[in-house]
Amino acid sequence: MSNQLSDRINSVTPSATLEMAAKARELRASGKDIIGLSLGEPDFETPDYIKDAAIQAINDNYNSYSPVDGYVDLKKAIITKFKRDNNLSYELPQIVVSTGAKQSLYNVAQVILNPGDEVILPCPYWVSYSDIVKLADGIPVEVPTSLENDFKMTPEQLEAAITPKTKMLWYSSPCNPSGSIYSKKELRALADVLIKHPQIIVVSDEIYEHINYGVTKHASMAEFDDMFDRTVTVNGVAKAFAMTGWRIGYIGAPAYIARATNKLQGQVTSGANCIAQRAVITALEESPDRIQFMVDEFKERRKLILGLLNEIDGFKCNEPEGAFYVYPDVTAFFGKTLNGTKINNASDFSMYILEAANVATVTGDAFGNGNCIRISYAASVKDIKEAISRIKEALK
Repeated sequence: MSNQLSDRINSVTPSATLEMAAKARELRASGKDIIGLSLGEPDFETPDYIKDAAIQAINDNYNSYSPVDGYVDLKKAIITKFKRDNNLSYELPQIVVSTGAKQSLYNVAQVILNPGDEVILPCPYWVSYSDIVKLADGIPVEVPTSLENDFKMTPEQLEAAITPKTKMLWYSSPCNPSGSIYSKKELRALADVLIKHPQIIVVSDEIYEHINYGVTKHASMAEFDDMFDRTVTVNGVAKAFAMTGWRIGYIGAPAYIARATNKLQGQVTSGANCIAQRAVITALEESPDRIQFMVDEFKERRKLILGLLNEIDGFKCNEPEGAFYVYPDVTAFFGKTLNGTKINNASDFSMYILEAANVATVTGDAFGNGNCIRISYAASVKDIKEAISRIKEALK
């Protein structure tokens, strides 16, 4: 029988981070000692106070369908969190809880974009943005940035990228994969461009908000009165709370967008997992200080991995201000042959590191920037030291 799959799914690129993780698992299963620095997943356990809340929910017999847009008391906890941490004032109809922030993003794209609408993506961007846009029949418009500018888009670049077809701007801060953080001043400068183009809706992905090393204070585009009604603030608990598998994300959005995502979600997945929702109430109601120990540890690992990478000729690094990735420029290796392997691009380099050093990373091509690779330091100090030692040896 011939291939009956849709053009839509055939046009989708598999997630490079998940693909590399699968390749690493396959190699481990074959007996190879692979160090995985590819996945964006904290290596900490979910804090006990959150797990205890989930256990209590089970004992309290939370086992029925939940409301499509989330339990009311969870939505109230999200509203409190937005006000406490971001100085954003949302009401219940503006909050929608989903099965992970990835679904939140997908929902927004589906309810806003029409065929041919353009979405500006500052590069590098999170690996799924481009394909989520394409699945909604939108057109990703990539705006290159540079390591020298800490991978941040300038107002001039934003203005140049806007056309009559521009419908949205998507960005993350702190950024996955670069760890860059837009300051409030920098966001204001972008907003000053956007107010001239009132048709553009902004998606501000703030999933790494709490993994911030204190150089630049976290800021939200929706803080500005003239941008609040045009901004969808996306967040969740996967990264800062070490809850990747719990699959809870949420948005604060203009009410008409929230209603539309609720309508869509009701026909796709319905409400998110009831036990996870109850646990997230506790996660958000407690002070962020309770997860600071993880941030402090990530900061130490950042110092370690940057020090080790800067000892390798050919790696060019900036200092990320948040998240748990480094995003080194590896163009010095392009055109070279390493132990019989020709390196033409970041994908070749990342695959060479996997095969020659048994270290899994992710090519920058997946993030819209082919000069770099992403290395996660959400790993033990032992694994980080061993991984960078192996990479150094493989590049001799």
